[in-house]
Amino acid sequence: MPDHFEPPQLAALGRDWIAAWNSRDLERVLALYAEDAEMTSDRIPALGFGESGTVRGKDALRAYWGTALAKLPGLHFELIELFVSPDSVVVFYRNERGKRICEYLRLDAAGKIRQGSANHAVE
Repeated sequence: MPDHFEPPQLAALGRDWIAAWNSRDLERVLALYAEDAEMTSDRIPALGFGESGTVRGKDALRAYWGTALAKLPGLHFELIELFVSPDSVVVFYRNERGKRICEYLRLDAAGKIRQGSANHAVE
């Protein structure tokens, strides 16, 4: 299994991630993630999914994102730019409310997202 990924492969994952969210198909989004993936966001506590701001595992991700999608019927992401490293991609995008967000996505050896972090602009 690779210990690093080529920039075009990482960029494709970033574009697939945007397309999956824009499809509003939660299972399509989750298919990009490892079973033991973890996600960190300041939005997690606000939706009642733990004070730490981190959820772990696909079942927890499904519950969190399912709740978020239900509250955001107009959800849409517009890709601004992608940044890559040997094992991660940062997806810089604008959401349906015009907010700019960077999503850091680190991959496991199989090319699935094992760690994500939503980073929101300070306003």
